[in-house]
Amino acid sequence: MAYTTINKSNLHFNTVLYTGNGSNSRGITGVDFQPDFVWNKGRDDSWQNILTDIVRGATKNLYSDSTNAEVTDSTRLQSFNSDGFTIGTNNQINNNSDTYVAWNWKAGGGQGSSNTDGSINTTYTSVNTTARFSISQYTGTGSVATVGHGLGVKPDFVIIKELSNANSWFVYHKSLGATHYLYLNDNDASAANSNFFQNTEPTSALCTIGTDNVVNRSSSSYIMYAFAEVQGFSKFGSYTGNGSEGAFIYTGFAPSFFMIKRTDSSGDKWRMWDNVRSPFNVVDDSLAANENSVEYDDVSVSLDFLSNGVKMKMTGGGAGNGNNETYVFMAFGQSIVGTNNLPSNAK
Repeated sequence: MAYTTINKSNLHFNTVLYTGNGSNSRGITGVDFQPDFVWNKGRDDSWQNILTDIVRGATKNLYSDSTNAEVTDSTRLQSFNSDGFTIGTNNQINNNSDTYVAWNWKAGGGQGSSNTDGSINTTYTSVNTTARFSISQYTGTGSVATVGHGLGVKPDFVIIKELSNANSWFVYHKSLGATHYLYLNDNDASAANSNFFQNTEPTSALCTIGTDNVVNRSSSSYIMYAFAEVQGFSKFGSYTGNGSEGAFIYTGFAPSFFMIKRTDSSGDKWRMWDNVRSPFNVVDDSLAANENSVEYDDVSVSLDFLSNGVKMKMTGGGAGNGNNETYVFMAFGQSIVGTNNLPSNAK
């Protein structure tokens, strides 16, 4: 049985749903903590994936389905609050009668301070050392450099986005290693590029970045999200599909959020499921990180959340379980048992 040091996972990651009403300065509550990273997506209309964080500020918008540079807009997210966030009137986040999901992570509970571990000092780094998640902002040099992430352990999943210019979202995943990358904003297969992470694995303190503009344009600003596994709370891994219903992916906990991406060929989306939009099995409500599309409610793109992992219900390629196709995944959830053999209180 999996044990965890996080007895209340909902104090570090939580999903909330709401229905838009078009009103200004509307508070969304029920997160259970002040979120430092909010990923918001409209469900029944073609709205973009809006990503905001406390390091850049609530009104600074990025879109995981676009290469666009950062946009400042106070009609979308307006502030981070003790139990949620405040939103404005923009249709992307608060259109009357539209439904929305917001995935929320806790970092350091504030903007943080400069990390000076690397050759580039971050402007701010906000770190949650319990849940192993950090947000860092830095300015590129155009030369091979190192950037401190503050986790204290090696990160398993890193996302970097240039803020000042239109550019792709770089993704490092431990299952692919530092020699390969993915882009969060497209459905391409993984590929090799030594100018991103310099073929150098992250350490417990640093990420090494190369000379490519995607991660290190001279004088340009970047945001970096770094995650590391915590037993019973988060898992980053890979699996090979079998094309048959029942393929199992072990996480060691009951998933609350699950995201996958095929890596050996192009064409498959970054698919995301959670246990709030789909509170019971079959979990068949999915959204795509790299698309502004509406929510899929389709058993052909579905799975079951179990107490220790995920069982695939889909049986073919293009969804997440093609025969001999390889995928990476990112999962958050709650262990059955917490520290001191006590049942964890996830919800």
